[in-house]
Amino acid sequence: MREPVFSGACTAIVTPFDKSGTVNYDAFGALIEEQIAEGIDAICVCGTTGESATMSIREHIAVVEYCVKKVNHRVKVVAGAGSNDTSAAVYLSQHAQDSGADALLLVTPYYNKATQAGLIKHYEYIADRVDLPIILYNVPSRTGVSFTAETYKKLSENPKINGVKEASGNFSLLAHTRFLCGNDFYIWSGNDDQVVPMMSLGAKGVISVASNIVPQVMVKMSHLCLEGNFSEAAALQLKYMDFIDALFVDVNPIPIKTALNLAGKNAGGLRLPLCDMTEAHLEILRSSMVRMELLNKSEKGR
Repeated sequence: MREPVFSGACTAIVTPFDKSGTVNYDAFGALIEEQIAEGIDAICVCGTTGESATMSIREHIAVVEYCVKKVNHRVKVVAGAGSNDTSAAVYLSQHAQDSGADALLLVTPYYNKATQAGLIKHYEYIADRVDLPIILYNVPSRTGVSFTAETYKKLSENPKINGVKEASGNFSLLAHTRFLCGNDFYIWSGNDDQVVPMMSLGAKGVISVASNIVPQVMVKMSHLCLEGNFSEAAALQLKYMDFIDALFVDVNPIPIKTALNLAGKNAGGLRLPLCDMTEAHLEILRSSMVRMELLNKSEKGR
C-alpha cells in the first residue's frame, strides 16, 4: 500500500513580489522559515495561491528550485506543475523532479474542458514521464471541469498517482470516491472551511490558504482529526470560520496576501489581472483580523 505524500496541513504558500513586480526571494525565504518553525507538515509552491498562472516558465522553475533548497528536506515540498497543455505540464513536472521536490500538484487542464477520457490520458501521459508521486487537483470553479469518482478510480490504479486535492465542495463526490477507491487513494481538502467534515470522511489533511497566516491553527485542526478528536477540531474550525470566509471575500490570493501584509509580513503586491481589494472588502478582512487578534501593531489604530 502506498503512503500519502503528507498527513496534516500543507501551506499553499504565496509568492512575494517586490515593488518592481519581480520575485522577492528574501521575503519568500522568511515566509518559508516561519512556516517550518510553526510546525507545518508540507509546503506547496507555485500553486494557485502562489500566482503561478502569472509566472513565466523560467520564473516558475526558479521559484520551485529556491523553495526546495530553502526547505532542505525539513518538510515535504509539493510543486505545482499543472497546465492546460499536457506537454507544458510534463516540462514543469520534470524540472520540479530535477529540483528535488517531493511530489507534484497537477490541476485539471483549464479552459480546454477535457472529457473524462481526456483527463485520464492527460494524467497517465505525465505519470509515464516522471517518477514523483502525483497529487491531482480538482477545482472546477476555476478550471471548468471536474473529475468523477469513476475517473478517480481509474487513475488510482496508477501507482504514481497518490491522491487528490479536492476543492470542488462536492461531498457526494468525496463519499463516492472513498467508496470506490478505498484507502489507497488519498484525499486532501482544498477548502479551508471544509477541513473537519472532509477529514471525517477520510481525508488526510488540507492544502491550505489560511495556514499562510495561521499555520499553527491549521496544523492543530488537521492533527486533531488525524487523532480522531473531531469534536475539538470542529470547535476550532467554527472559531475560525469568519476569518476563513474573509480570506475568500475576493478571489484568492488577493485577500491572503493583503492579510499577510496587514499582519506585518512581507507578501508584496499582486500581478495583474489580480488587483487590490475594494475598500468594502478590505474592511471585512480587517475587521475579522481584529477579532482574531492578527493585525500588526501598526495597523491596530487605523
